[in-house]
Amino acid sequence: MDEIVSDKLNIAATRESVDRAQHLPGNIYSSEEIHLRELEEYFYQDWLYIGREEQFENPGDFEARRILNRPVLISRDKDGNLGAFRNMCVHRGAEVAEGKGNTRHFKCPYHGWTYDLSGNLLGAAYMKDSEGFNPRSCRLSEIKLEIWRGNIFISFAEEPRPFNEAISEFENDFAQLHTEKCRLADVTKMTLNCNWKFLHENLMDFYHVGVLHVNTFGARFSWSPENVSLKDDGGITIRYDAAPSTPDGISLFRKAPWLESEENSFACTGFRLPNLTLFGRIDCVKMISAWPVGPNKCEVYIHLLVPEEFFDDPQFEEKIKVYKDYQLKIYEEDRSMIESMQKAMALPDYVPGRMSVMEKAIHHFLNGYLDRMFGGEK
Repeated sequence: MDEIVSDKLNIAATRESVDRAQHLPGNIYSSEEIHLRELEEYFYQDWLYIGREEQFENPGDFEARRILNRPVLISRDKDGNLGAFRNMCVHRGAEVAEGKGNTRHFKCPYHGWTYDLSGNLLGAAYMKDSEGFNPRSCRLSEIKLEIWRGNIFISFAEEPRPFNEAISEFENDFAQLHTEKCRLADVTKMTLNCNWKFLHENLMDFYHVGVLHVNTFGARFSWSPENVSLKDDGGITIRYDAAPSTPDGISLFRKAPWLESEENSFACTGFRLPNLTLFGRIDCVKMISAWPVGPNKCEVYIHLLVPEEFFDDPQFEEKIKVYKDYQLKIYEEDRSMIESMQKAMALPDYVPGRMSVMEKAIHHFLNGYLDRMFGGEK
């Protein structure tokens, strides 16, 4: 990693306490070499949030997706079990499914090898004469999958960190949001021309709220660095006051039943490495994931969750549209800044600036990142 080691001064400066630190050099956000290393160190090893259980409600429900450019197939089998597989036929590697829907089996469109909803090979034409071929030993390669309170996580690692251990901080800090009693109200997908880290840094950066968002929600927002809880694995939990996510700061529904004792200004944020930021409000939860496409681009999914009983509201769709449109207005404000920062990262005259004590969360995230990516390098 000569590219990063050559700028030891800037790395050492980020290692300082937050009141003395400066931000990281630009190549951390613009280098193809570092991007590839991040995939190997984080995204191909850790547990990744990908969506909600109710997106696969019935036996036979499936979705084929490319995640980090790897073909992934999620399906619910006839017994109701949810599974994840590499969407590659064990014969020649062709994808056995595309899109999403409901089916009784998956059939490779190339040679017709057929698999059940659990990934087992059901049939392979003209293979009985192949000596020693045993269809019972052939199945789609499994990807580890776990559920936390209705939320789906996968890991590409052969032996990932035990999930209960990996999710324990989120369970301790956000069990009160009861996402298992919520349902998916909306999924928004965005493409940002910036490094994936900038998306999460921006979501934990409350320093900018009173400036960039002064005309949206900034005036209805209150916090201090003492509200930030730093986790040993680089994760973050923040408690603060914020209005519901509507233009006038008034909920269009009501409090979530399990938050009745909280003030209307109840708000919390959590970051779980590598790709999940959670926002909790008095009437909804947002799960925001960022997927690197390259060093300079990422895809972002925003899953908006509300208590299941809210779906009975006769004006539900119209109300959710208000939340979605307001959310997009705020994220467009953020886009303008993080894409502007990204443009500077590859420039030879970019010099990282000093951190503010208001950037406590970012400082913690970046130092955890340096520990994991570069170990003891200074």
